[in-house]
Amino acid sequence: MIKIGQIGMAHDHAEGKMSCVRKFPKVFEVVGIAEENPEILDRFGSRDCYRDIPLMSVDDLLNIKGLDAVMVETDELSLVHFAQKCINRNIHVHLDKPAGGNVEDFELLLRTAKRKNLKVQLAYMYRYNPAVQYCANAVKSGKLGEIFRAQAIMNTYHPPEKRAWMKPFPGGNMFFLGCHMVDLVIMMMGIPEKIVPFCKSTLFDGVEVVDTGFAVFEYKRGVATAEASSNDINGYGRRSLLVCGSKGTIEIRPLEDSYTCQPVLTLSLKEMTEGREYTDCKCLVPMPPVTGRYDAMMLDFARMIEEGRDNPYTYEYELLVQKAVLAACGLPVKVEYSDI
Repeated sequence: MIKIGQIGMAHDHAEGKMSCVRKFPKVFEVVGIAEENPEILDRFGSRDCYRDIPLMSVDDLLNIKGLDAVMVETDELSLVHFAQKCINRNIHVHLDKPAGGNVEDFELLLRTAKRKNLKVQLAYMYRYNPAVQYCANAVKSGKLGEIFRAQAIMNTYHPPEKRAWMKPFPGGNMFFLGCHMVDLVIMMMGIPEKIVPFCKSTLFDGVEVVDTGFAVFEYKRGVATAEASSNDINGYGRRSLLVCGSKGTIEIRPLEDSYTCQPVLTLSLKEMTEGREYTDCKCLVPMPPVTGRYDAMMLDFARMIEEGRDNPYTYEYELLVQKAVLAACGLPVKVEYSDI
């Protein structure tokens, strides 16, 4: 059994992640949670997912004998700082995302973890979405042919106070939600030749924040786009991924049902459309049931620790994605593969 703790309650996924690991008492033993901000503690500490879990300081949590892993669920700009504390203590880390606003700090974290053979799992939950996995396998196997187009959309509607909360983030909502879509673009199309960001503010409700993120990824034979808007009415229902290749197209829409988390995937292959180019030719591909948004991800994290399983997303890949996220947010970051 894995002894696991959590640092922070401020991240939007903190509650869901704790609820998830508590669903699997034969896999995870939750030994404590550290939240040192009284305002955050007052706001979130009474939630059901934290009931009966010892509350303590970060140092006390990291000093628990036999602690195997920590979920770092602080605010986005503090994640890497606290993850580094865990890695320095030889503790595996499940790190929410995006991985801060500084590439150098994240690279140091990854280098330290790799040298110590410690797991660092980034909480990009769509990586474990069965439809996304089906699509990634179709791309890798060549089923879709040469990929020339991807479109990844993660829109929603945020009230004014939530939009104002994003102001400290570089790139605003592209940093906050668009990071998920950047990850999918890199997963499906690889390293881009160039990223062109279009980060805009609607100024709706008098809120001065980058609430409309859009980025174009240039490739030798195509383009990809990542989109994250905070003002899209029913944007959640249109969260989607489109991947087009010379032999076929996959569309996942929605990426997840708002109640069941179940995705919907349609496949169109070239042989299905020959002679019917002006007809909507596609088939629905059944997906295995999703038991919870984070279940597969956290159980895979457990296998990495207990069984020594390699993380399917390497340290180098994680650094590449973070560079691409920050470039899509408008920061002057060179997006290239780096050995760690």
